[in-house]
Amino acid sequence: MQLRNPMAPDAAPIDEVPCLPRAHQIEAISLDLDDTLWPVLPALLKAEQDMHDWLLERAPATAAICSLERMREIRLLVAMANAERAHDMGWLRLESLRHALREGGDDPALAVGAFNVFLDGRQRVTLYEDVEEVLQRWKSRYKLLVVTNGNADIGRIGIGHYFDVTVAAHELGVGKPDRRIFEHACRIAGVAAAKVLHVGDDLELDVRGARSAGMHAAWLRRPDLHHQLQAGGAAAAAVAAGRERAYGDLQSIDRALLS
Repeated sequence: MQLRNPMAPDAAPIDEVPCLPRAHQIEAISLDLDDTLWPVLPALLKAEQDMHDWLLERAPATAAICSLERMREIRLLVAMANAERAHDMGWLRLESLRHALREGGDDPALAVGAFNVFLDGRQRVTLYEDVEEVLQRWKSRYKLLVVTNGNADIGRIGIGHYFDVTVAAHELGVGKPDRRIFEHACRIAGVAAAKVLHVGDDLELDVRGARSAGMHAAWLRRPDLHHQLQAGGAAAAAVAAGRERAYGDLQSIDRALLS
């Protein structure tokens, strides 16, 4: 089936649910990480708290005026003022820390240490139960790629050996849903886009971004994250209109490929 690009200005309305390719029609599978292979919020909240505790000892004035909520406000302001770096989550956090330290009258050089504490905690994720079993199965059949906007380290997390290619937005200079990050992943993997299935949790960043690059896409909506689907958003509208099929786990995607 030839998939239309919903992000293209002249794209026709989607009037049927896109089907996944058969297993023999693809040569590679690319995957998002956060909220696809693990729930990211618990790790982020713990990492942010660890970072705040670190600042409390070394930059108490900053910690006193910069709650976790204030830090998120600063990060948003930094992102708005630096749209060209919005894809680089690590840079945004580091620059936000420098801003907060200056605001608190502390040494901005402490930002690096605080960020490293956060980054260490950010890797302490808990994989979904199906992840390693399915990755092992897919590894025997396909090339496996990572395409991410985040700064998770799959080597430190312990799943790096499953993947042949990793493409991160902060290293490439563009992030999802820009088609260039998907095209780059296909190019360095040596696989045509039409032979790649991308799996991710975000309808805009993952599914429509991948399709804009000519790839197949599977929308993964983990049951524990359904509350994140906003009632008025594009994702909710797509579900309500029956324009997108969502898969609850990697096992169901694998079964669909083999059906």
